[in-house]
Amino acid sequence: MAKRNQIKLKFGRERDLMRTACETASVILQELAAHVTAGMSTKQLDEFAGNLMKLRECKSAFLGYRGFPAQTCISLNEEVVHGIGRHDRIIQNGDIVSIDVGIVKNGWIGDNAVTVAVGAIPDETKLLLAATEESLFQAISRCLPGKRLADVCGAVEDYVKPRGFSIVRDFVGHGVGRDLHEEPQIPNYRPQGKTPILEPGMTLAIEPMVNAGTAAIRILADRWTVVTTDAKPSAHFEHTVLITDGEPEILTWRPRTALPEQLGISL
Repeated sequence: MAKRNQIKLKFGRERDLMRTACETASVILQELAAHVTAGMSTKQLDEFAGNLMKLRECKSAFLGYRGFPAQTCISLNEEVVHGIGRHDRIIQNGDIVSIDVGIVKNGWIGDNAVTVAVGAIPDETKLLLAATEESLFQAISRCLPGKRLADVCGAVEDYVKPRGFSIVRDFVGHGVGRDLHEEPQIPNYRPQGKTPILEPGMTLAIEPMVNAGTAAIRILADRWTVVTTDAKPSAHFEHTVLITDGEPEILTWRPRTALPEQLGISL
C-alpha cells in the first residue's frame, strides 16, 4: 500500500478486497433500507443488521469504535448522524430514516449510507432527500485524477446552498481502507487553503449531511446522537469511491432512491 502525504493508496489485490468489502456493505444497506417498516424499533433494525452481517461473513466497523454501542448508525428525522438503535425509538409513518452501514470483511472496510422515507412525507422533505443525494453525485463527478479535493468538497455546498438547505460543518467524510477513518478529511464545503490532488488509488467516503434548517447541531446525552438545534429534518447519503486513471468507481454502488421523478417532485 503506497502513501502520498499520509493518504493511503490502494492497488492490485487491495482494490479487489476493497471492492468486496464495499459491495457487501452496499448489499446490507439495501436490505436494511427495504426492511424499514412503520412500527418497528430502531433497535430491531440494528439487530437485523447484525444478522445480515453474520450471514455475509463480515462484522460491524462501528460496534465498539471509540465505544460506539451499536452495529449501525440509525438516525430519524432531526437526528443527523450516529443515532443508536433503541427499543423505545419507534419508526412512524412520515419519518425519514438515515442508515449508515460500515463493515469489515477480510480486514477491509466498506462504508455507505442512505436516507429513506417511511410512508408519505412532506414535499419539502422530499426536496431535502433529492438535493442531498444529488449533491453526493455532484461531488463524485469531480473525483478525477489531477483535481483538487476542494473541487469535490465544494460541489456539495454549491449544489445544496442555492436550494435553501444548509451543510453540517461539524462532521465530514474521510478516506477509508483498512481503517474506518483515514486521511484525507472530506468536508461538504470548500475548505480554505491548498487541498490534496486526487490520485489513482485513493478511496474516499464522501457523505453529505444536509439540514432543512440551520446548520447548527448538538449532541444528545448519550454522547453520540447528533441532532439539529431547530429540530428540522436532516438527510445523509454516502458512497465509498475509488479514484482511478479515468472516471471514478463507486465501490458501494446501489440504485438511486431519491431522484425527483421517484419522489414525485421537481428540483
